[in-house]
Amino acid sequence: MKKLVYTISIVLIACSAFAQDLTDALRYSNYHMTGTARSAAMGNAFGALGGDFSSLSINPAGLGVYRSGEFTLTPSFGQTSIDGTYLNNKLTDSKYNISLDNLGYVTTFNTSENSESGLVSINFGLGFNKLGSFTMNSLAEGSNSNHSLLTYFTETANNTGVSSDNLDPYYERLAWNTNLLLYDNTNKEYFNDITDKGYGQSQRKTIDRRGYINEYVLSVAANFNHKFYLGATLGIQDVYFKENGNLYEWDANNNIPYFNNFNFNNYLKTTGNGVNFKIGAIFKPIEQLRLGVAFHTPTFYKFSDLYDSGMKSSITYDDGVTENKSAYPDKEGAYDYHIETPMKAILSGALVVGKAGLISVDYEIVDYSSAKIKNGSDGYDYFDENNTISQAYKTVGNLHVGGELRVNKSFSLRAGYENFPSAYKNTLNGVYNPNSGQSYTTASAGFGFREGNVFFDAAYKRIMSSEYNKLYPGAINLAKYDATQDNVIFTLGFKF
Repeated sequence: MKKLVYTISIVLIACSAFAQDLTDALRYSNYHMTGTARSAAMGNAFGALGGDFSSLSINPAGLGVYRSGEFTLTPSFGQTSIDGTYLNNKLTDSKYNISLDNLGYVTTFNTSENSESGLVSINFGLGFNKLGSFTMNSLAEGSNSNHSLLTYFTETANNTGVSSDNLDPYYERLAWNTNLLLYDNTNKEYFNDITDKGYGQSQRKTIDRRGYINEYVLSVAANFNHKFYLGATLGIQDVYFKENGNLYEWDANNNIPYFNNFNFNNYLKTTGNGVNFKIGAIFKPIEQLRLGVAFHTPTFYKFSDLYDSGMKSSITYDDGVTENKSAYPDKEGAYDYHIETPMKAILSGALVVGKAGLISVDYEIVDYSSAKIKNGSDGYDYFDENNTISQAYKTVGNLHVGGELRVNKSFSLRAGYENFPSAYKNTLNGVYNPNSGQSYTTASAGFGFREGNVFFDAAYKRIMSSEYNKLYPGAINLAKYDATQDNVIFTLGFKF
């Protein structure tokens, strides 16, 4: 059996849970690359341009554009601020992050001295690009709730009809051991004091999340006549995701008999690696125009989850005595599984206006409904989850636009824009998904300075996104999270 009971109410809107579902499939399929400062400043629109190490993760034919060897190093510093709105109350939390977003080495081999026709050169690239960051803190709080996590625990216990000895040790049994989940021997059913009183308690959910998706690339590309370029990349993904969540519910108005408050903590750490293959081509029909096309195979991931939880309660009985209890599982849970991400096709075009500047556009086509979760370590086949993924997600087109103005031979100004539409369909099984109207957008700007063999690039990138989440499985009310991420990115490079 899977670790948790799978329900449609969980997968419709993302929330913290130990089971794997469509949220995990999207998290590890929806890449938002940083790469070099030049690429970040220009909206990562490098599918037809090349000549930048980020292109090895976009269109590997861009490696063929290099005329000389290169080494790049890209650190970044940023802050993610999230406004959480829940039950008409808004709170803000933020988190700083320092990371290394790119490390790259390129070398070129000319086929013959001063050759400008036929096979001009073969180039090789080795390094990594950051494809995504999970680092954030969020906070949502509201009063007078009409639901509770204990409602979900109670309904699950009653629907499964299990004895208290067989309750889920990471969920319902914790509530049972802290006297929050009770049993009515007369009616033969579980109940809780919050539901019986009709709710009205306050709720607060905090999340501390961190992690990344890094792609290590090994690439090769060929330059034909300085007009046609072919390339291939073997990409090896390294994934780390860790989340600590805390749900606090309390009787602020002292209207619920017995119940004072409870804390439910959940912890999840996911580590994994994957592999994919990319091929691409760039063609220059005329010197001013470049056209690119690239295809990415699915990334074949293997993941390992470690998870844990705990619960604390405060209850005051009829005799006035307050009892504080806590409960934890006997051991940390572990589970292994695979995820297969969608294929990706990228169409690109760039217009180069002599030495004055350029404009570039990339359009990515991704069918998120084709993602798959597979091979649970206990033999679970994920049939229901994959069926929901195919019905809940859709094909989208991600847009990248960038421009560069060359002020002089040493100094350039850059700007870019990216838009990632929602992967969700409007409805699933007739239920509207508010996340279907949300998008992830970036606006960026930067500059580059080159002197001799040394270059320095800087970029500022603002990321804006919104999403609706449940504070816990089964919740009726949704919290809206509006995120703004500000990053400053630097690249130091050397050509040889």
